[in-house]
Amino acid sequence: MSDLVTGDAVVLGLRPARLPSRALAIMLDLAVYVAGYLLITLGLTFATASLDEAAQAAVAVSSFILILIGVPIAVETLSHGRSLGKLACGLRVVRDDGGPIRFRHALVRGAMGVVELYMFFGAVACIASLVSARGRRLGDVFAGTLVIRERVPGARVMPVPPPPPWLAGRFAGLDLSGVPDGLWLAIRQYLTRMNQLDPQTGATMAARLADDLVARTGAPAPVGVPAAAFLMAVVHERQSRDAARAFSPARVQAQQPQVPVYAPVPVVAPGPHGGMPVMPGVPVAAPQPPVVAAVPAVAPVAPVGAQPPRATGFAPPA
Repeated sequence: MSDLVTGDAVVLGLRPARLPSRALAIMLDLAVYVAGYLLITLGLTFATASLDEAAQAAVAVSSFILILIGVPIAVETLSHGRSLGKLACGLRVVRDDGGPIRFRHALVRGAMGVVELYMFFGAVACIASLVSARGRRLGDVFAGTLVIRERVPGARVMPVPPPPPWLAGRFAGLDLSGVPDGLWLAIRQYLTRMNQLDPQTGATMAARLADDLVARTGAPAPVGVPAAAFLMAVVHERQSRDAARAFSPARVQAQQPQVPVYAPVPVVAPGPHGGMPVMPGVPVAAPQPPVVAAVPAVAPVAPVGAQPPRATGFAPPA
């Protein structure tokens, strides 16, 4: 899809960073990383002086991979595309649709950066950036990212407005897998600048974007829903799905209440002496002594010989 142009001839798109600003940001990042690598390597040299040559070589390779490759990946992931050099130059790494990058994007960029920046001293990255229409190097092409300018004179980053409350959760079952990144980018840019456009022009662009989105999703157009509100609700639904995927399955399972599962009770023979059945793996309390009820005291009985004879139907012997 081509870039949308407003009535004021303003292209709704991100402002990609060019080669000079990107080269300056990379040089600042490399200066910081190389300085840290040299300091840590100097400390490791004294710490591993007593080890053999193989162990020292392993420590040197590990420190190189950790500092010059692992640290940039971690910084871009945690800062959502803002390294120290990019922060100083007003740049940021985003996805093709304008969203924040994740670990996989930073990993691909870092892996390709080893070839483009370290092995060929930035020559491959410079050529790719000059050839690309948006100034992307090979790492950006394979990762699906773009380096943009955040600090633009007279402009500021605007968030996507939330949808109306009566549209919340209405498009939960909508299939968004067929929507390309270019259309998402155009929708996001329109929603962030819709208040700056002429009302008639904005309504026309919203209807055009809504028609393209309906054609990509395959669902019929909602009846009675304005085009701008429909775009807000669908973008909000995609952001909610991205936030849900950010949690790992283990973390989601840990947050869910645990439901106890009871095993079926096996049929076993009764215990000894007719007691309770004994089940394997289940602790059984010690048998308690039988409870004997208290018996009232009885008067002592006199011996048989001392008792007086009782009257019976038989005569005593002579």
